[in-house]
This record gives sequence, C-alpha cells and structure tokens, in this order.
Amino acid sequence: MTGLGAVFRPQLPPERLRAVAELADDVGLEELWLWEDCFREGGVSTAAAALAWTERVRVGVGLLPVPLRNVAVTAMEAASLERMFPGRAILTLGHGVQDWMGQVGARAASPLALLGEHLDALRALLRGERLTVSGRYVTLDDVALDWAPQRQVEVFAGGTGPRTLRLSGTKADGTLLTAATSPAGVREARRIVDEARGAAGRDGAHKVVVYLLTATGAGAAERLRAELLSEGLESVPDLGAAGDAAAVAEAVRRLAEAGADTVVLQPTGDEPDPEGFVRFAAEEVRPLVP
Repeated sequence: MTGLGAVFRPQLPPERLRAVAELADDVGLEELWLWEDCFREGGVSTAAAALAWTERVRVGVGLLPVPLRNVAVTAMEAASLERMFPGRAILTLGHGVQDWMGQVGARAASPLALLGEHLDALRALLRGERLTVSGRYVTLDDVALDWAPQRQVEVFAGGTGPRTLRLSGTKADGTLLTAATSPAGVREARRIVDEARGAAGRDGAHKVVVYLLTATGAGAAERLRAELLSEGLESVPDLGAAGDAAAVAEAVRRLAEAGADTVVLQPTGDEPDPEGFVRFAAEEVRPLVP
C-alpha cells in the first residue's frame, strides 16, 4: 500500500504545530513531515515536540542540512528520538540551500563529499560503533554513543541531482524527493538509486518518498498555479494536484506507479486551513489510494 502523509510548512508559526500534530494523530494520518527551512523553525525541536504530543503518527524531518551540524550532534539527536519514540521519527539529511548555508558561514566546497561523510559516520554511530575518522569534513576521535538506539534506525537523504541520488542509493536507507519531481522524475530517480544500490552490493528495501504540491477547496487551482509560478516551475509538466480528493488521489497514484513508496501532500504556502488539509488527506484522500 502506498504511504500517505502531509507537511506542516514552516510558513506557519511554531505554536500552530501542536493542534496540527494532535489532529494528524486523531484522524489516522500515517506521516506528518516538518521542514527545517532557514530561518524559520528547527527540525529536531519541532519533531520532538510533535512526537511528544502524539501517540501513533510518524514524524519526518525533511531535511536537516548537514553543513549546520557536527555529525556527533546529529547522532545524539537521532538516537534520543528513537529511544524515546521507537520507530516514529524519520530523519532526512541533505545539502541545504547553498545560499542559506553561505549566509551562516557554513557553505561547503564539496556538498557531496560532506553529505557522504556525514551519512557514513551517522549510520555507523547509530549502529553502536566506536569511530575514529579523519575525513575532509568529518573528524571524530574515539567517539561512540552512550545511548545508542536499540534497533536499526533508517537514515534518509534528500536530493534531486543524479550525483546526490547515486549517493543516496549507495549510503542512505531511503530517498526524499521534492515537490518539483514529476512522475517521470520519480521514475528516473528510482532508476538511479536502484542502480547505485546494485553497484554498491546493497540489498533490502530503499524507500522513496516524494512531496506532492497540493491545493484543495476554494481557489485551489489558482493557489497551485501561483505557487508553481513563484518557484519557477510553471513550465514543468505533471507537477502538483488541485481539486477534490479524487483529483489528488489520482496524482498520488501516478507518483506511486512511477516508483514512490510514500507520497506526502505539501500544501501551498498560503493554505488557509492547515488542520482541514490534514483531515482532507487522512479522511478523503487516503481511502482512494490503494
């Protein structure tokens, strides 16, 4: 069955999160995804709060920019969330927006090398290993977690370009794709990821998650069109969904047929009813998605 989720966008103030998270739990939404967009809301802090306010819904962070974090801190945060809320936190690592990384003095000369080193070290630390590493970006001297997770923790990577997708297939446990990814883009991303996994000799499942820009209710088509225009995506075919549950479910099915395991509905930045959007996803769209 295709997984379904929704995004709480950081254009909303953080104090709105509790009501949205509790509603997501109440109506049976499978996944609630949060963003760490500079300079709005922290990903780990909001995820921890959402997990504490709920009992069942999985909470994803898409994504944590690795230039902002020492890998030991990422490991401590991930391990703490897993031990407190077993199996419910989904952490995604990525390059971050390079202009934003430059604003805070953290822009890497090789974002790809940084992400690869971070993924390798993080996954090893979460397995309970003791590491000494001297890389281009990651340096650890006899580091291990005192409170390592008691089960395997999946670590996702977010990306769009072929080199990042190959890196994700080689080093991550799942891949997160943006709402700028059409069904054709999902199909190509899945191909690249799977080829990289095969070349690296990796087996087992690799989950692909994709955001779907979604608008429903009054003025849905206009709101979707305006957001695509603002993002410079108006000329890209087959992006987004506007309309009722049947229209959105059809767009979800197209992404699933292209290779997505989970589709996360991303409201427009001006969504007038975030709680209603979550209820729409869980109660109207979910029954129409096999």
